[in-house]
Amino acid sequence: MRVTSLLSTALARLVVVGAAIALALPTGAQGQDVEERFPGVSLGITYDGREAATLAIQPFTGVSGGEEIASQVQGIIGRDLRYSNRFQVLDSLPRGISRDEVDYGLWDQIGADFLVTGRVEGAGITSTLVVELHDIVYREVMDRARFPLPNPDSGDFRMAVHTAADEIVYWATGDPGIAATRVVYSQRMEDGNQELWVVDFDGENRRRITDHASISMSPAWSPDGNRVAYVSYRTGLPRIYELNLSTGEERSVPAPREGDYITPTYTPDGQSLIFAVVGGRRSGLFTYNIVRECCFANISEGPYEDISPTVSPDGSRIAFNSNRLGEGAPQIYLVPVGGGQANLLSPYTPGRPGYYSSPDWSPLGNRIAFHGRVDRGMPHQILISEVGTGTRSNRLVQVTSQGRNEDPSWAPDGRHLVYVGERNWGRGLFIVDAVTGNERTLVSGIRPNVPAWSPSLASGVTADR
Repeated sequence: MRVTSLLSTALARLVVVGAAIALALPTGAQGQDVEERFPGVSLGITYDGREAATLAIQPFTGVSGGEEIASQVQGIIGRDLRYSNRFQVLDSLPRGISRDEVDYGLWDQIGADFLVTGRVEGAGITSTLVVELHDIVYREVMDRARFPLPNPDSGDFRMAVHTAADEIVYWATGDPGIAATRVVYSQRMEDGNQELWVVDFDGENRRRITDHASISMSPAWSPDGNRVAYVSYRTGLPRIYELNLSTGEERSVPAPREGDYITPTYTPDGQSLIFAVVGGRRSGLFTYNIVRECCFANISEGPYEDISPTVSPDGSRIAFNSNRLGEGAPQIYLVPVGGGQANLLSPYTPGRPGYYSSPDWSPLGNRIAFHGRVDRGMPHQILISEVGTGTRSNRLVQVTSQGRNEDPSWAPDGRHLVYVGERNWGRGLFIVDAVTGNERTLVSGIRPNVPAWSPSLASGVTADR
């Protein structure tokens, strides 16, 4: 984004933005109340002080049959851009806006910084989406690309459109979009079993991916987005399996050690799984090369329970849960991936140990999200700990405040989080933007557990410039 081109507009809107920021901050992140509940810790939304650019969408056009789906494509892209939380999207446009020409002067008067134009060429399996991003201040096309679109009845149609939306986000901000992603989670069924489901970033295309009439839980995505590792009780004992989403084939992690095999996660290269084995004589974290189907080895081992590992993007460290303090409340620790001394990350205070669980390492490498509380009776909230090359963090950010919130998982942009939330109307999956505090419901009216956000799934769709 050309920051200088937006300077005058930003100054004019400064007062409005300041009010919006105050409204965006959750009550749990404001004032003395936060300090009292989390003593010695600084809390608040990680707002970075930049104003969101205003982006308008000119009505999409269509030719050679593309007219029939142009408005549908425009609607998907418009919602994706709003859900990115990076723009003020102009939804209501004045009459007289041309569908075929760009009037930079008119869009400048309306207050737009960027303009998206689109055209769908053809229909069926031969259609193409042509997208342009215009810089209104400089009165020029910033970038353009052509995206192949499958048949609208195809399950891949919406993902192809999401891919175009992600490109627009990248053109305007230099940061990756997250529309072409999915969330996998465990859902409790009416018969009491739990199965794995996936849903698109925008809450569409929800579908079940396991049907074992058992308990399936704790899913994790492989870095390439083609595989999901998870825990299943199908044999009566919790064991770890990997599902290939393309072929439907499954394979299991061997269980040479006594105990329950739970909470798998992938290493950044996608070769190995790291997981917990609890029970038996000794518990700990272990690793297994799922690609080569070999090399079962331990990382930590002891009389305590180390669970829920998450690996740093560079593959050097692991954050995990443990009850090794012996106070009945789990804490978050860091340990080198090869094993060694574990160091406490969560804000432990003697006499007030708190409760901190379900860590997830940001794809950007600088933060770890988890849920927690300080005192009994308090609802769990989603917290973020900044972590550098050291161990203990001196800043903790609370990004939720309403109801009870647990089990966060980062989006690939390192900015958004999906989590399980409980409100007075029931449970569901929610998404929060850790920069603005904007929250939205992803899926409601279900009993979900432990969601995991996929990497970008846009690799199969190539833009033509």
